[in-house]
Amino acid sequence: MTVRVERSFELPVGRERVWEFIADPARRAGAVSVVSSFTVHDDRTATWQLDLPVPLVDSTVTVETRDETVRDPEYVKFSGRSKVMNVVGEHELVETEGGTRVVNTFVVDGNFPGVERFFQRNLDDELDNLERALQQYLGVEA
Repeated sequence: MTVRVERSFELPVGRERVWEFIADPARRAGAVSVVSSFTVHDDRTATWQLDLPVPLVDSTVTVETRDETVRDPEYVKFSGRSKVMNVVGEHELVETEGGTRVVNTFVVDGNFPGVERFFQRNLDDELDNLERALQQYLGVEA
């Protein structure tokens, strides 16, 4: 089963300011609640350690991520691969009259029982986390 979530939100700042956060793999990883640690490499890749509260997954899951497409300052697409799941995330920044609309799409393909259900229940909350992290980084009110 594949889980897909699309959501957008608006921020009252210019696209370049939002891009500073979205283009940074460390900032993106830091906004994900189940990422317990991560290492960013020089080649636009990162290794995430996930603590997934899923039965039968009793250890930390390593996810190797890579920025697949980067169009400064408007779009980044990354993919992540592990033995229990694959993920694709996209962030598009659209200039608006009052600031920037952040359009997010995440697709998770689970390779292990329970992974899809976890993300089906929690992906929307993870997007809330991303929005809050961006607001905090930018110093804007919710």
